[in-house]
Amino acid sequence: MSLRAGRAIWHAMPMIAHLPDRAVLSVAGADRVGFLNGLVSNDVSLAAPGRAIWAALLTPQGKWLADFFVVADGPRLLLDCQAGSAAMLTQRMSRYRLRADAAVERTELGVSAGWDGAPQPPGAAADPRLPEAGWRLLSADAPAASAEAADWDAHRLRLGLPDGSRDLEAEKTVLLEAGFDELQGISWTKGCYMGQELTARTRYRGLVKRRLLPVQGDALPAPGTPVLSGEREAGQMRSSREGIGLALLRLDALGAGGLTAAGQPLTVRIPEWAKLPELA
Repeated sequence: MSLRAGRAIWHAMPMIAHLPDRAVLSVAGADRVGFLNGLVSNDVSLAAPGRAIWAALLTPQGKWLADFFVVADGPRLLLDCQAGSAAMLTQRMSRYRLRADAAVERTELGVSAGWDGAPQPPGAAADPRLPEAGWRLLSADAPAASAEAADWDAHRLRLGLPDGSRDLEAEKTVLLEAGFDELQGISWTKGCYMGQELTARTRYRGLVKRRLLPVQGDALPAPGTPVLSGEREAGQMRSSREGIGLALLRLDALGAGGLTAAGQPLTVRIPEWAKLPELA
């Protein structure tokens, strides 16, 4: 039986939500593009007004620290990041500034998301990961909301999109485990950045043994709960809501079926966008 999830429409009306758990950083200065390009996984030069890129900051060993959207806004770049990682990002990126003309600071801008056909307002940028993810707006003037942040959370879980530290582990997660390649979060052509060597080696040597994938269940347990295939550990739960969640799973356990977490059966739904080896 195929584990692939088909396309579906989950709402009959356009949805717009404000995301209070997000923050917006500014990177300003003449060297802002080159400075950020040397640090993150994607090509910052592609960011433009109304055009976002998705990128991650890694450790020198190629492990995830934080991810964010980048858009250009006149003489600065704006980074849409988890609010909980804003201080860490500001501190770490400022540490690498050296003599570059670039300054990193937090702004007062808010973040809104629109999906399911919500009209895209001026200044908004399409979510670069998937068309179904809709758009994001960084603004001090939020549009009228028709949904809650929890609705956006359920939507991104259905799509299989990770949400920063809720789904990824700092200094442990490798980008290809979390779908950054298929979701346009990595540039393979822009040149060096921190952690590039391990990221490239993981891809070209086929070293990915685990993937972050959507799961369904009647009562999904807390993040960190082991996922079992019989009595053997097959992975761990990550974030979840309304019976839909993400779990980091061993690829060799996917074809076996019979996955459980805290005694509850789990059904894996592999998104259409995910490029996985053929399963038995």
